[in-house]
Formats: sequence, structure tokens, C-alpha cells
Amino acid sequence: MKEREIYITKNDMERLRSIIEIYNGKDAPYLERLEEELDRAKVVDPKDIPSDVITMNSVVRIKDLDTGEEKTLMLVFPGKADANDNTVSILAPIGTALIGYREGATIEWKVPAGTKKFQVMEVVYQPERLGNYDL
Repeated sequence: MKEREIYITKNDMERLRSIIEIYNGKDAPYLERLEEELDRAKVVDPKDIPSDVITMNSVVRIKDLDTGEEKTLMLVFPGKADANDNTVSILAPIGTALIGYREGATIEWKVPAGTKKFQVMEVVYQPERLGNYDL
């Protein structure tokens, strides 16, 4: 599948690069994939991020294209994830897969159980859309 262009805010990029430095050398199997995603992202000022792009702390509704199951998740920084709150860490495979994609995007991503294919149905909440640039 052809890779789509992804977007990331300058603020998210700085924080995520710091996380990569902190976790580098530790047991973080998906760190390399996150770094690859950041390397290919188009970096924009938080005020200029399109409102339908998944940024850190965004709430998104996704659909598993294999099972038809829909989930609503919040993309969070490491240490903030809690399955009971439907939050997912940027370091989890699905978290790394989501960052920077837009509503309507179809994403194929390798997970421990194989390859998952899902669609971003809706960006329910994006902090930057509401003027929250420093979360």
C-alpha cells in the first residue's frame, strides 16, 4: 500500500523525539517504527494543522476493516494509557499507526498478531482545533 503523507505539529514532534531519546535502548519494540513515521511526516505549526489530522491527545473513531468493529480511542503519551479509559500510547502499534493520519484514511499496520487494516472514521476531538496548542 502506498504511504500517505502524514502531518505532525512542531510541539508533538519535539516531545516525541524526546521520548525516543528517553526510551532508546530500552525494551520499546515499536520505537524504530515511530521514528520512521516522524522522519516522513510533514511538520507544521500547531495553528496550521488541518482539523481532521490525528495529533497527540486526539480522540478518534476507527473501524477494523477485517472485523467491522469500531472503537473510539484517545492517543496519549507513554504512561498515560489506560485500557479502561480507551486511551492508547503512541508507543503501542496502533498508536504509532494513528499519528498524523487524516479522517477517511485507510491504514495497514503490522501488529504482533499479523497485519491489521483499519479506517479512520472520525477525528472526534483534536486539541489544536480548539486552540489548545500546548497539551
